[in-house]
Amino acid sequence: MFKVGFIGLGIMGKPMARNVRKAGYGLIVYDRNASTLETFRKEGTEIAANGREVAEKSDVVITMLPNSPHVASALFDKDGIAEGLRAGQTVIDMSSINPVASKEFYSRLKERKVDFLDAPVSGGEPGAIEGTIAVMVGGDKPVFDKYYDLLMTMASSVTYIGPAGCGNITKLANQMIVAVNISVLSEAYVFAKKAGADPKLVFEAIRKGLAGSKVMEQKSPKIFSGDYDPGFRIELHIKDLQNVLDTAHTDNISVPFSAAAMEILQSLKADGLEKKDHSAIVKYFEKINNAKVIG
Repeated sequence: MFKVGFIGLGIMGKPMARNVRKAGYGLIVYDRNASTLETFRKEGTEIAANGREVAEKSDVVITMLPNSPHVASALFDKDGIAEGLRAGQTVIDMSSINPVASKEFYSRLKERKVDFLDAPVSGGEPGAIEGTIAVMVGGDKPVFDKYYDLLMTMASSVTYIGPAGCGNITKLANQMIVAVNISVLSEAYVFAKKAGADPKLVFEAIRKGLAGSKVMEQKSPKIFSGDYDPGFRIELHIKDLQNVLDTAHTDNISVPFSAAAMEILQSLKADGLEKKDHSAIVKYFEKINNAKVIG
C-alpha cells in the first residue's frame, strides 16, 4: 500500500483523512491548526511539521484546502510540499479551485517529474464522514488508474473526466447546480408559506416526484429547523461561484442563473451570514418577502 500524506484537516479533510487511515493506508498529516494535529496524534496518526516533511515521508500527497492561493502556498512556499517531492511521486489536490490554477499546478509539477491530479469532491461533511462523497478527477488517465482504489476509500463514486483541470470544471458545474437548486427550493418554500400552504407538507408531497433531489433531502431539514451550522459555508460557495464567473468570463460563456445565485449569496454575506451553511439562502427570500418558512 502507498503511504499517504494529507494536508488540510478542516470540515472535509479531517473525516476524509480518517477514512484513508481506516482503510489501512499509512498516513502522515499536516494542518496549520495545532489542536487538530494534536487530535490526530492522539488517534495514533503520524504528524508532520510542514508540507515538506509530509512529501518526504509519503508516496502520494493529498491536499484539501479552501482555494487556489492556499494550494499554491502549500505546494510552493518555503518548507512546502514541492521542497520534499521526489520524481515519481504524485500530488492529488482534492480542493475546489479554479481549473486554470489546476492546469498550472499540473505543468509546474510535471517539470519536476511529479504527477498531479485535480480531484475535487461533492457530498458535504456528511458524505466526507460516511465515505460517500463523489470525486471528479482531471489529469493523466494512468495516474488516475493507479490511485483509484485510494480515492475510493473516501468515496462512493470516483469518475475520470479528462485532462488536468477537468475535475474542477466538473466541480464548478456541480456548484452551479447546487446554488441554483437551493435558491429555487428556498424561493418555493417561502412562496408556499406566504400563499397559505405548510412548507413541510409541500416537501412531503413533492419529494418523491420530479422536483425531488438530493439537495431537497439534505437541505430541507436544515431550512425547517433553522439550523444553519455549516456543512458547507456560504463563503465557500461564493468562492466557487466566483471561480465559475471568472472561468465563464475567460471562455466567453453566459451563466445568468449562476450570476443571480452569486448576488443572493453576496447579499447574505453583507448580512453577516457568510459562515453559515448555504441552506441559509432561505433567509434571503424570507427577508425580501417579509415571511418566515417556519413560525
